[in-house]
Amino acid sequence: MAREEEEEDARPLTTIRVRARPDPFLVACRCFSVLTIAAALICVAVNGVSAYRSFENASDIFGGIFRCYAILIAILVAVAETEWGFIFKFWRILEYWAGRGMLQIFVAVMTRAYSESTGEKQVLVILQEIGSYMLLACGVIYVLSGILCIGCVKRSRLQKELTREQAAKHLEDTLDSYGPYI
Repeated sequence: MAREEEEEDARPLTTIRVRARPDPFLVACRCFSVLTIAAALICVAVNGVSAYRSFENASDIFGGIFRCYAILIAILVAVAETEWGFIFKFWRILEYWAGRGMLQIFVAVMTRAYSESTGEKQVLVILQEIGSYMLLACGVIYVLSGILCIGCVKRSRLQKELTREQAAKHLEDTLDSYGPYI
């Protein structure tokens, strides 16, 4: 019995894990970015199908070219939402939420501009409306948030979160280096 107590006392202490709670504002921003990417990809798919149909029939070449431009700009919108530094390096305006929102509104209007209105393409019309109105709503929210400088708040909170994660990792590494002596 006494031996078991000695063994328990001789065991090293368990390591302490430091966990930082995610910032709810940043989580909401990430969810909104995912929603915007989904809307942009819906616009890519709908414009792709419409462009294919325009070129297939050779009836509306201008509409097909217009849809191809809409596809390229919608892809740019989706990539800009990932906040990839390479994109911001060449298109500085996309760093600002108002600029990003105006681009989203432009893609939404381009997607909605040439709506297919025949009966057999009803699913395509519904997808065009869903994609364009979702992206339009996201664009309006981005423009309003840009006017209210919410992007600056997001960047400062993101910097705080990165600093907090680095400090927690450094603390954990320091505690691990001392081992069972603490």
